[in-house]
Amino acid sequence: MKIMHSAHFTRLRQLRSIRACLHVGLCAVVFLGVAQQVDAQQTVVAAARSVDWRNVGIPGGVPQRSTICATLSAGATATQINNAIAACPNGQVVQLNPGTYNLTNGINFNNKSNVTLRGAGADQTFIVFGSSAALGCHGLNANVCLDARDTNWPGAPSNTASWTAGYTKGTTVITLSTTANLAVGNPLILDQLDDVTDAGDVYICETVSGKCNDDGPSGGSSGGQRDNRAQQQIVTVTAINGSQVTISPGLYMPNWRSGQTPQAWWASNPILSSGIENMSLDHTATTNEQAGITIFNCSGCWVRGVRSVNSAREHVWIYDSPRTIVRDSYFYGTKNAVSQSYGVEAFPSSDALIENNIFQKITAPIMMNASCSGCVIGYNFSINDYYSASSNWLMQQVHLHAGGLDNLLVEGNVGAGMYSDLFHGTHHFITAFRNRFDGFEKNGGTTTSSQTIPFPLWPMSRFYNLIGNVLGDTARPHNNYQKIPGSSASTDQSIYVLGTGAVAVADDNNVSRTLMRWGNFDVATGTSRFITTEVPSAISNYPNPVPASQSLPSSFYLTSKPSWWPAGKPWPGIGPDVTGGNITNVGGHAYTIPAQDCYSVTMRGPADGGGSVLSFNANTCFAGNGSTTTPPAAPTNVRIIK
Repeated sequence: MKIMHSAHFTRLRQLRSIRACLHVGLCAVVFLGVAQQVDAQQTVVAAARSVDWRNVGIPGGVPQRSTICATLSAGATATQINNAIAACPNGQVVQLNPGTYNLTNGINFNNKSNVTLRGAGADQTFIVFGSSAALGCHGLNANVCLDARDTNWPGAPSNTASWTAGYTKGTTVITLSTTANLAVGNPLILDQLDDVTDAGDVYICETVSGKCNDDGPSGGSSGGQRDNRAQQQIVTVTAINGSQVTISPGLYMPNWRSGQTPQAWWASNPILSSGIENMSLDHTATTNEQAGITIFNCSGCWVRGVRSVNSAREHVWIYDSPRTIVRDSYFYGTKNAVSQSYGVEAFPSSDALIENNIFQKITAPIMMNASCSGCVIGYNFSINDYYSASSNWLMQQVHLHAGGLDNLLVEGNVGAGMYSDLFHGTHHFITAFRNRFDGFEKNGGTTTSSQTIPFPLWPMSRFYNLIGNVLGDTARPHNNYQKIPGSSASTDQSIYVLGTGAVAVADDNNVSRTLMRWGNFDVATGTSRFITTEVPSAISNYPNPVPASQSLPSSFYLTSKPSWWPAGKPWPGIGPDVTGGNITNVGGHAYTIPAQDCYSVTMRGPADGGGSVLSFNANTCFAGNGSTTTPPAAPTNVRIIK
């Protein structure tokens, strides 16, 4: 009889346990479609392995609306708020004055496009939801519902068509068998059948247990993707000429093809360009909600300047909604801290922007639970990613958790790490740039000692690009550079775990073979590594040439320093070319980011991320967010022990 080593047995038990945490139940903005090309300032990652992220989110940004259609004061009911939203003309604002609004029902946009619901600030306008306040929201129960009129979902699409031509990466004109109920300015969802065989390169698969997942598909048609169609991209229709449809952006993935029976589906009446901003939402008392805010079949909707407290499954649920923006917000706690306890969840989206947010005491702060093609996760700060099932287990900041994920950019974040698992399928062409991932924090007051890895990339995590990141923590200590299949090195003290770690799926050497690493600083080697052998320049499919220099751009999606970045703070703030940084133990290569400064200086959050919910106002923290307030100076030589 083979005796399993006790440490390995413990890890298998922990991995099976964590499935419960990550298992899934269940504007009309028109712009010219142009062929995709790599950002002109981004010459490090090859065009075949990346997309142009400069147009992420809502083109032109969140609408700055100033005309107020209705003003409500404390004591107003949910019915009064909902009636004001319904009656508000396009492009105007329903304003909620300072005070506390105790609501026995939820806030429902009810297919109302082009309206903003705005408070006086998250420290002034307080929405407190009652025990049964949540709305049905087409089965996605939420205290705030931004939803389409028709229930277009993977189990019953409102409209479907065969996609018969136009498959090349970058293509902006495709041919559909029908365009009934499809309109210019509306979103269009593209998908195709999963792959059947794995040749070691791009392999889109979510349903075959033991071959491409550890725990089953991510909900199938009960989730955000149709059965056996994990690969998706949601685009905007810019023109219709007979059966030919012009889309923007162009196609991101290189493997669209007729043999996989590509199709399209869409809502007849999506919601467009509505948002909620500058208020506090308290979900603590509600017993029937899944999400604090559900965004359903919406293009160009947003959440900004919001404090959200103690949601159930997640604070913001982005469901079949492209170009969503979630930014400048503070998310605190979830109700159970074990199963389905997320901050922002994409389920799925495309070209969404999750930027400049604070996550405190949330198990999985940023959860990619279905395809999020071309999305950007930028400059978020998370602390105390609280997982109550195991105080020793580290939960990373960003979770890549479902089949079909592609062309995601993770940039400038400060947190525990990026976890590319295999619970629900395979992922491709993910880029992580200039992040500070320490792989080490406190979980509910206990210092984590298991799964303490900045970059755990499980089998089938292929064609990844890890550029200019600052990794590890000498206090852990992280003393091993990488663990690959067959290695006996410590998993929990490694900077990278590549192609191994799954329970039911075999190790995968293609993770390392297709991985690009360039200019990452790590505490295990104590160097910034510009190693030509870590660039996959000789692989047959999707190679990346060795960069011509060690110079890195400031950003892969921002064309200049953003308005919310303080003038006195170095830009960029993280990377091998940064010196004198105020985050300790990483050779001066990292400064705190604005969301981190907001938490630690303005909000005076505890260093371990514990404690109760804090007061928050986005305008106080961030310049360029409709405020004339100068953000506070960042602390010097800070070591936030998370």
